[in-house]
Amino acid sequence: MKRKMTGGRHTLLCATAILTLLGGAAKAEEPFDLNALIEAAKQEKPITVYDSTGKIVEMAENFAKKYGVGAEGSKVKATAQLEMIIREARANNIQGDVSIISDAPAAMAQLIPQGFAESWLPPDLAKTIPAEYQDPLTVVTSANVWAYNTELFDKCPVANIWELTEPKWKGKVAMQDPLGKASYVDWFNQMAKHGDDKVAGAYKEFYGKDLQTGETSATAAWIKALAANAPLLTDADAAAAEAVGVPGQKEPFMGLISSAKFRDNADKGMKLGLCKDLKPWLGWLYPGVGLITKGTNSPNAAKLFIHYVMTEEGIAPQAIDGKMSTNTEVKPPADEPSGIGAVLDHVLPYSMATSLDDWDQRETWQDFWRLNYQK
Repeated sequence: MKRKMTGGRHTLLCATAILTLLGGAAKAEEPFDLNALIEAAKQEKPITVYDSTGKIVEMAENFAKKYGVGAEGSKVKATAQLEMIIREARANNIQGDVSIISDAPAAMAQLIPQGFAESWLPPDLAKTIPAEYQDPLTVVTSANVWAYNTELFDKCPVANIWELTEPKWKGKVAMQDPLGKASYVDWFNQMAKHGDDKVAGAYKEFYGKDLQTGETSATAAWIKALAANAPLLTDADAAAAEAVGVPGQKEPFMGLISSAKFRDNADKGMKLGLCKDLKPWLGWLYPGVGLITKGTNSPNAAKLFIHYVMTEEGIAPQAIDGKMSTNTEVKPPADEPSGIGAVLDHVLPYSMATSLDDWDQRETWQDFWRLNYQK
């Protein structure tokens, strides 16, 4: 899992005259002509876009209809995206032209520095995208949140994350297995790096005394206690959401799930509620980084797609699931089912500044979880 800088660099295809005009790696201060980009894209082959959500299929179809540029969306998990992009580059057989990858540490440690993919910032949108999301370009941030069953409780039955380590919730916390979901151990590292004081403060608020621990951080102490409390580990958010939200339950579960699963309240009759007042956070964010694969035969179409998904129209199919554009002019839909947009100040943000440290610490956190987890 440690960062390695080995691996061949892919020989790039010669740039077209139009691409040269637009600037292969355009900077925000350079002249930009969206209409010229559209016309250049129309001359290129259809593109394939990888994303870990099935909504990418709809997004690619909408893009193709809007611009008359061929595009196909393909749902591919982040780990598989990483493998595919590297394998395609080494084989000189590029199939995926754009990747919206939810594994930011992998993008920062492998895809970008080894020359498999690159980031492109739409110059005309730069002023509305915060600096921390520009290099590499973060397209969206997605929320994993704590949820409860609204059929069993009028409000979230837990007010503090340390309550989840108590005997009352032993075996009653559903979440994806951190050993199979890298973003979970990245979350551990982000908490330790950027919110450890709040984890310690939550302990004092709940127990009425300062935390005394032999672990390296308050975060590590909480993770150890949570792992030892026999959480129900799943291989997907759907299973965790069902454990929490299926109607007719008598034994309540708490769950850590994607905000996208709240659509199941309407689609499947689930009873999921957001723990809006949970301290110190009701959940955490992780980024979706937008990359263009080096060697693509359709660099202008790829750029145009990146530009499209940074608009309200382009990101709409994902925004309704609680994913938030980094374009500050794009607001969450009023009818987004989880309500996450109204409580973002209670969510732990993701810091791209320490994404490489997340990558380097993954194995350490996985071993820590493995050592302390009890069924």
